[in-house]
Amino acid sequence: MILYIAEKPSLGRAIADVLPKPLKKGDGFIRAANGDCVSWCVGHLLEQAEPDAYAPEYKSWKFEHLPIVPETWKMKPKYKMRGQIAVLRGLVKEASQLVNAGDPDREGQLLVDEIIAHLGVKGAKLQNAQRLLISDLNPQAVKRALGQLRLNKEFVPLSTSALARSRADWLYGMNMTRAYTIQGRKVGYQGVLSVGRVQTPVLGLVVRRDAEIAEFVSKPFYEVLAHLATDKQERFSAKWQPSEACQPYMDEEGRVLSKGLAQNVVGRINGQNGTVEKVVAQDKKQNAPLPYSLSALQIDAAKRFGMSAKAVLDTCQSLYEKHKLITYPRSDSRYLPVEQHGLAPSVVRAVMSGASELVAGCDDPNTKLKSKAWNDKKVDAHHAIVPTEKTANLASLSQAEKQLYLQIARQYLMQFYPAYLYKETQVDIIIAGGLFKTKAKQEVALGWKQLLKQSKDKESRNTSSDQQTDDDEHLANIPALKKGQVLLCERGELLEKQTQPPKHFTDATLLSAMTGISRYVTDPEIRKILKDTDGLGTEATRAGIIELLFKRTYLTRQGKSILATEVGKGLVNSLPQSATTPDMTALWENNLDAISRKEAKYQNFMQPLINSIHALIEQAGAQLPTSLQGVKSPDAGLKKRRSSARKSTSTKGVSATTKSARASSSRSKSTKAAATKKR
Repeated sequence: MILYIAEKPSLGRAIADVLPKPLKKGDGFIRAANGDCVSWCVGHLLEQAEPDAYAPEYKSWKFEHLPIVPETWKMKPKYKMRGQIAVLRGLVKEASQLVNAGDPDREGQLLVDEIIAHLGVKGAKLQNAQRLLISDLNPQAVKRALGQLRLNKEFVPLSTSALARSRADWLYGMNMTRAYTIQGRKVGYQGVLSVGRVQTPVLGLVVRRDAEIAEFVSKPFYEVLAHLATDKQERFSAKWQPSEACQPYMDEEGRVLSKGLAQNVVGRINGQNGTVEKVVAQDKKQNAPLPYSLSALQIDAAKRFGMSAKAVLDTCQSLYEKHKLITYPRSDSRYLPVEQHGLAPSVVRAVMSGASELVAGCDDPNTKLKSKAWNDKKVDAHHAIVPTEKTANLASLSQAEKQLYLQIARQYLMQFYPAYLYKETQVDIIIAGGLFKTKAKQEVALGWKQLLKQSKDKESRNTSSDQQTDDDEHLANIPALKKGQVLLCERGELLEKQTQPPKHFTDATLLSAMTGISRYVTDPEIRKILKDTDGLGTEATRAGIIELLFKRTYLTRQGKSILATEVGKGLVNSLPQSATTPDMTALWENNLDAISRKEAKYQNFMQPLINSIHALIEQAGAQLPTSLQGVKSPDAGLKKRRSSARKSTSTKGVSATTKSARASSSRSKSTKAAATKKR
């Protein structure tokens, strides 16, 4: 008997639907007509044991116990999952062949592998276990996946990477949370101070951004425009480019801070002739943006629809599991396997049938085109999020589901349109010895951008986060010019502007920061080894991390802005810098990724991590978190409300008892009186 172990029941049912009929449903499994079985986990069936499982005294939080580092790691069944574990134990014994059908990512790999290990599978059964990778729950896609089984042992590095992450999170989070909670009590803070390997650096990003804004002092700067005319009275403007001689009057970003200098330029160019120094015309093209990864979709959905990261993930899970309209959503890839290009005609047909509004007034997509999205070298366990071959019934979808489906489908359709073509002209003009520049842009062929013309949303011109380039900025219309041509500067114009503070983080910009964390890493040596796409957390966890920070009242919202609370600021300002900056965590994420690619070993990751935790705990014990003095814990208010509720309940109980006693007494007197009367 072949036993398929899926990550969750919905995936299990999708596998069972393509096995020989009739199907027989059991308690926690489905058996096919040929005897093969499908069962499932319900997420992780096992969890890391609590510290007191290693030593009873660890149940109480004492600084002298820290750091707690298990010599032999223990896992325990989740209480509510014991029944499903028992089901799997019986089926695993019966099975001659096991198939890991976890989701196609490192967590999906681990959660099935860990239950197989927990049930004591060894020998040939373990060695011959297979891996089923499903990213589309429609029957035809599941059948294709069943025909492409691989040996499960090929994915050991992926599982090891997830295991290392899980243990790192336990070691770091448990020890640091206990250490700072204990120290916090010494300065009067009564709540739990949760410190995490990923959540705390994310909180640090927000705290530091808020501080930058609070400390920002706006200052004026100046620009000069030359309003020009040709001999045919064709008018346009060009912007002054300060020379090196102006450096003493400029800031580090090249802005002129001296009003007198700018006024002098205006006076010098008024009514003067200018000469065209250089005309550079270039034909340019912009290829279609890649299909979506989860983070890229979350960023765009936050910008366009105001959706939180968690709302996007939850909606995508519904589109994937319930409606089967998109492929596996928890993906960090923006590429597709080359062989999947063969499915393009049927996928495009399904999209155009269910969502014809996407191509209204546009050329038809050409499925013979193959964009750079199809690249086997950039696809591992999972690929980009794309529509499936199932036709959507948009009327049956919620507003959020419809919005995200159309967004994903449009991005996929773009792969079958030619590049966006335009001509860019840059002109240099000399006026009174000063250099002035202007640019012009002329569209030649819309290509994939014609799909964006259909959207009424102004922001849809910037649908994809990687589309927002300088090429998309508005450029002025200018007349045809040639080198040596003489122009008249009719007047100079002084523009006075103010420097602006950085903006508060939003869902979109915080996700963007987490995805491309190298921009925020302070150590240049660490930054060198990070890729632009290295991030904090994973595609599957980023939304949860942001939500967790809100739940723990470290972050709050003001409109679209995300701000740190007093508790969040106090915690970050109490911790060592290494715990609140992304440097260390980004390096760990990079190493975890290397483990999954067989480029690093588990022990080479864990030992330095343990060493750093020893140093951090020692540092925590050496100083008190004075930034938390006077800061009220949100738990304190909750405890007060609970205490009041208990008193209220107690009072109500006494009152109810008294009333009951009085009623009983009254009934007793009535009964006695009646009895006397009768006698």
